[in-house]
Amino acid sequence: PLTGFAAGGAHEPVLDKYTLDLNLGNKDSLRNGAKLFVNYCLSCHSAAYMRYNRMGRDLGLTDEQVANNLMFVADFSDDEKPEGQPKKIGELMTVALKTKDAKKYFGTAVPDLTVVSRSRGSEWLYDYLNTFYVDEKRNVGVNNVRFKNVGMPHVLWELEGLKKPVYKTTTDSHGKEVKQIVDFEYIREGKMTPAEYQSAMNDLVNFMTYMGEPIRLERQRTGIFVLFFLAILFVFAYMLKKEYWKDIH
Repeated sequence: PLTGFAAGGAHEPVLDKYTLDLNLGNKDSLRNGAKLFVNYCLSCHSAAYMRYNRMGRDLGLTDEQVANNLMFVADFSDDEKPEGQPKKIGELMTVALKTKDAKKYFGTAVPDLTVVSRSRGSEWLYDYLNTFYVDEKRNVGVNNVRFKNVGMPHVLWELEGLKKPVYKTTTDSHGKEVKQIVDFEYIREGKMTPAEYQSAMNDLVNFMTYMGEPIRLERQRTGIFVLFFLAILFVFAYMLKKEYWKDIH
């Protein structure tokens, strides 16, 4: 099962049915994740430390493909483009939503998502995206197992559908009865099956993990090369040491 902490440091139960398969070398997964990100996340959340052309180059896309498929204001003239929206392929992935407007609409500032996978963890993100449930007491209509009383609405509900929690009553160490979410029951089907939705969220988290550290795979390859080089250097250094000290020992 996945482990972690929700907002405020309180540990939340996590359903072990959701298992992330992270693969930053899977370009098809990264491209699908990028498509989901710009369609469902980028309208409110920015990724202000990532440039469109850098993303496209790493994902094996041309500038034209990025402009036509991942920059939805690319056909606007410069005068028509909304403030905060990209005008050129080399610009950062910002959004038009202002902080003061976000606080008015959602009651809190909307965080930038460029490095959220590093601050929260990839498993946390995957858990979060899979554990929204209907909560009529909330003003946004939903709640989340991983992030209790989160201010974000479930923007992906059309893909996943709507579900309600299934509770199990247990007794804690103090003898007090507590209700714990152990599963979900669908009350409205989405465009995707549960398996398709979980696969899509895997791709989205895969992309967000890449975005948090685009050079990660290259860094790992360099690290392997450095260790291999040091291993060979150690052999020659040891032989040199033996040669220098042979008359003394």
